[in-house]
Amino acid sequence: MSHPLMFDDDDPYLVRLRSVVAAFPGCFEKIAHGRPTFRAGEKGKVFAYYGGSVKGTGKHERHDAGLLIKPDPAEAVALRDDPRFWTPAYLGPAGWLGIDLDAGGLDWDEITELIDASYRQVASRSLLAELDGP
Repeated sequence: MSHPLMFDDDDPYLVRLRSVVAAFPGCFEKIAHGRPTFRAGEKGKVFAYYGGSVKGTGKHERHDAGLLIKPDPAEAVALRDDPRFWTPAYLGPAGWLGIDLDAGGLDWDEITELIDASYRQVASRSLLAELDGP
């Protein structure tokens, strides 16, 4: 059973996000569970999701403009203490965090750094060498 699409291809946050992830070697986009995922390398390990939700008491709180990333473990505690971040349903127990791209005052340099940290956790050595250059 396929999932309905839960995003608009023309969403300006998704368009910007696509331009950021395009700079990462071996990156490709694949729709999973109705949402865009960004993957690295031949194995296609996910390093970012666009959109997500929080599973609460009796309800799902959707974050359609949310970016889900797996933060660097050294930074994870500080990010969890930051009120801009939330724990996504299903992925939270594995260390993933979400941040809303439509929250206002967004710093795309920070978003790029978060994506970079997440990418580095799944990318192969050869992709990391390509990213870091000679």
